[in-house]
Amino acid sequence: MSAFSEAALEKKLSELSNSQQSVQTLSLWLIHHRKHSKTIVNVWFSELRKAQVSRKLTFLYLANDVIQNSKRKGPEFTQDFAPVIVDAFKHVHREGEEGCKKQLGRILSIWQERTVYENNLLDQLSQVLDGEKKAKKRSYEEIQPDDEDFASQSSPAEPPQTAELIRALQELENAASGDSVLRQRISSLPAEVQDTSLLHRITDKESGERLSRLVEEACMLLADYSGRLAAEIDDRKQLTRTLTVFLQSQKDGLVQNEQKLEEYKRKLARVTQVRKELRSRLNNLPGGRYNSSN
Repeated sequence: MSAFSEAALEKKLSELSNSQQSVQTLSLWLIHHRKHSKTIVNVWFSELRKAQVSRKLTFLYLANDVIQNSKRKGPEFTQDFAPVIVDAFKHVHREGEEGCKKQLGRILSIWQERTVYENNLLDQLSQVLDGEKKAKKRSYEEIQPDDEDFASQSSPAEPPQTAELIRALQELENAASGDSVLRQRISSLPAEVQDTSLLHRITDKESGERLSRLVEEACMLLADYSGRLAAEIDDRKQLTRTLTVFLQSQKDGLVQNEQKLEEYKRKLARVTQVRKELRSRLNNLPGGRYNSSN
């Protein structure tokens, strides 16, 4: 990997895009240079505040990836991000694109479920978003789609705009369920990491440590993918509710337009009758027949 310098980091941050590949590539580079973690966090926070509105959330995606994937190598990034992460959330929540609160909440939810930080810091992050009590920590098993829940959800006061629906549908194009590469990695996990009955094959410390590393990597992989799937489930549930509201608004609009059409048809019929009778009357007046082209 290329050598570390503040200038190199600033350049890489300026080239950071919202794609998963861009975030993960830079994250790996940062983790490789973790001995510079304090400098990295300082530059990251400085560049975050200068970034365009549309790019601010991506900086937090990067921080999330670095924090979670660096834990196996050491606590440096988790510790060094802690003093600035609340201010970073505040900045993105205040200055970022409209609607970014949902994505910030998703990051926070993952950190709560995986106990990335102490409760005190997680509470501060929760208060940044909505000032409410800290969300209940959920296991993946608790995050299940519930069709009955749709009816109990309050609908938005205004129907969603078409552009909002298009954006939500486009976001799902990169959803976890469509990540065939990651699914292939999961399906290729060796049987030893999934079956305790095979542990008797471990006969020496070296093979045990090797399996331990594989199990740890499998846990991280599956936990991350499960979290992404849970987030996708939430997204799809929200989209279903939004589509329900949108379809109802279209049905209401259809009824209103049909009523207006009937009303204007009646008006047209009355005006047509007036025109017919007016022509007849004019034709019967002295001066000849009425010319409709006048």
